[in-house]
Amino acid sequence: MKQRIITAIIAAAIFVPLVIVGKLPFLLLVYAMATIGLYELLRMKNLHKLSFVSVISYVLLWIILLPQEYTDFLTNNDYDKTQIMLIGGLLFLIFSVVSKNRFTFDDAGFLLLAIVYVGIGFYFMYVTREAKLVYIFYALFTIWATDSGAYFVGKAIGKRKLWPEISPNKTIEGFFGGLAFGLIVGIGFYLFTPVGDSFSLVKVLLMSLMISVFGQLGDLVQSAYKRHYGVKDAGKLLPGHGGILDRMDSLIFILPILHLFHVL
Repeated sequence: MKQRIITAIIAAAIFVPLVIVGKLPFLLLVYAMATIGLYELLRMKNLHKLSFVSVISYVLLWIILLPQEYTDFLTNNDYDKTQIMLIGGLLFLIFSVVSKNRFTFDDAGFLLLAIVYVGIGFYFMYVTREAKLVYIFYALFTIWATDSGAYFVGKAIGKRKLWPEISPNKTIEGFFGGLAFGLIVGIGFYLFTPVGDSFSLVKVLLMSLMISVFGQLGDLVQSAYKRHYGVKDAGKLLPGHGGILDRMDSLIFILPILHLFHVL
C-alpha cells in the first residue's frame, strides 16, 4: 500500500500540472503514455522487439494521435487517418507473406485493433482536455469515484460475482456501488464547477452514468485480455499499480464513447 501511495503521488505530480497546462506539453505526455501503452500490448503478444511491424505500429499510432491542427501534411496530400490505417493493414498482410507466416494473419489483426484501442482512447484524452479543462477532471474524478465505490462497497457487502470468468474479485454489489459514487461526483461537479454552466442536471447524470458503466466495462476489457495472455499487469512502469494501461484502461475506454455518442 505504501508503494502504491508513493507512486500515485509522484504520478499525480507529473500528470496534473501537464493536464492544467494543456497544449503541446500535454500532447507530448499523451504521446508518451500511448506509446508505452502500445508497447505493453505488443509485449503481451511477444511482438515488442524492434521489427518492421512494430515500427509501422508505432508510426500508425502516432498518426492517429495527431490533433486536427497537425494533420495538414495528410490533407494536403489527399490522405486521412483512415486511409493511412488501411495502408498499414496492407503492409502487415504483405509482411505475413514475406515472413513466411512467422508473422500471421492473427498477429496483423491484433496489431490493428491494439493501435485503434490505444490510439483512439488517448487521442480523445487530448481532445477532451482541449475542449475544456474541467471536462477531463470531471471524467477522471468520476472514474476514480466509481473505482473506489466499486472496491469499498464490494468489499463490504459484495457477495454475487459480476463476471468471475474475467475478474473473479468484482461483484454485482460493487458494480452498483461504483455507479452510486460516480453519480454523486457528477452532481458535485454540476453544483460546484463550470460543468453546471455547460450541461443540464439530466445530461450530467446521464454522462456520469455512462462514465461509470463503460468505465467498469473498460476495466473488464483489460482484465479479459490480460487473462487471455496470462499476465497479471500490463506493465511495470508504475510500482504497485502496474503499467500505463492498468491505470488508464477506464479513461481511454469511456472518452471515445462520450464523444462518439455526442454526449460530451
